[in-house]
Amino acid sequence: MTSTTTSTPASATPAVRPYGQYVYAYPHKTAYRPLDRAHASLRELWADEPKDALSLYFHIPFCEVRCGFCNLFTRIGAPDGLATAYLDALERQADAVREALGDGARFANAAFGGGTPTFLEAPELERLCDLAERGLGADLRTIPLSVEASPATATADRLAVLAARGATRLSLGVQSFVDAEARTAVRPQRRADVEAALARIRDAGVPVLNIDLIYGIDGQTEESWTRSLDAALAWRPEELYLYPLYVRPLTGLGRHRDGAAGDAAWDEQRLRLYRHGRDHLLGHGYEQVSMRMFRRTGAPATGGEDYACQTDGMVGLGCGARSYTSALHYSFDYAVDMHRIRGIIDEYTARSADDFRHADFGWEMTGDESRRRHLLQSLLQAEGMPVAEYRSRFGSAPGDDFAGELDRFRLRGWLDDSAGPELLRLSPEGLAHSDALGPELFSAAVRERMAAYELK
Repeated sequence: MTSTTTSTPASATPAVRPYGQYVYAYPHKTAYRPLDRAHASLRELWADEPKDALSLYFHIPFCEVRCGFCNLFTRIGAPDGLATAYLDALERQADAVREALGDGARFANAAFGGGTPTFLEAPELERLCDLAERGLGADLRTIPLSVEASPATATADRLAVLAARGATRLSLGVQSFVDAEARTAVRPQRRADVEAALARIRDAGVPVLNIDLIYGIDGQTEESWTRSLDAALAWRPEELYLYPLYVRPLTGLGRHRDGAAGDAAWDEQRLRLYRHGRDHLLGHGYEQVSMRMFRRTGAPATGGEDYACQTDGMVGLGCGARSYTSALHYSFDYAVDMHRIRGIIDEYTARSADDFRHADFGWEMTGDESRRRHLLQSLLQAEGMPVAEYRSRFGSAPGDDFAGELDRFRLRGWLDDSAGPELLRLSPEGLAHSDALGPELFSAAVRERMAAYELK
């Protein structure tokens, strides 16, 4: 089979900077554009899709505070009954989605993200779980359920609800155990409150605890970074995510650190702290899963290993959620500016049931884009990608479809050639440069759309 994928010639390789963009989904929402409702019926989009192992995601766009680095789709607080109105809209959307999926849809895993899902009070979390179970038919007690939380909202009553309803993983955004660093990142919290929240999570008995930490904060040193790492390790979390700090437009830090994204000294600081954190965790019995994710050796599995992020079948509900079919990725409008986000949330809560029967914004997937997505999201995992898996899915070899890109990565020392010809795997240096490597696999069409996106 001859692929139509166009590779970038090695001679066009730009200067390499280690922190280009965190790629957690491809294409990014900034590539999405308004869809023609007449051709975006959910029933038609899902009609021929496999529905025996779907992934369910609920997006809750509320936080008690917006951190200075945050560019997620979220707003501060939910005044005047907004949380109830939002759950009402979720219920209408769930009815429309279940109608579109039809009989026989089965969910293999679920996640509540945001924002901060635990911003919802305990009775509201009960209602959210009911929407998943009764509204969509997802049996939360028999499938992996991951929930994101903040220290201030990880209260005993909320955690009790989640544990009773089947949560298998709780991810706590800590970012730093050093109070001064948390304040610098515009995340007002005290270490004592963080430790109390961690104690409550362990008491609740959720099998997998994940702790998020950030490196690259102004004034952060290897010594202070080690203090945060050791404070997290004291809780023996099953997972740890280490995130490099990014300063994005329209965020709190973005308004005060113009030009920081081009600071070579900052790049070096983040690389140094990444390597230090990686080595520290490896030395304490953790395995590296990706540039960001580390799992404690012997930690219990959550049961979601049969789902891979590069596959389709994502059903997202909520105004910031994405959904993936083989032919279309879709969502609602996207913004970072607080005022624009509020407007989108207000529009979402005012929707009728009929307004949820079609997709609004999206990106049509082609064979080339599917290849890129699969290679990108597989290659960024530390275990690498079996070539036979790619060949079986697409009928071609990644070395043929992406010869220029892979040659360029190899020349930079980013590929582990000792893995043999049947496994594409990043070297330790390649993993360290995941945020540079990922964007180089974006197609020209996606790059053009992202560049034309109007910040809002």
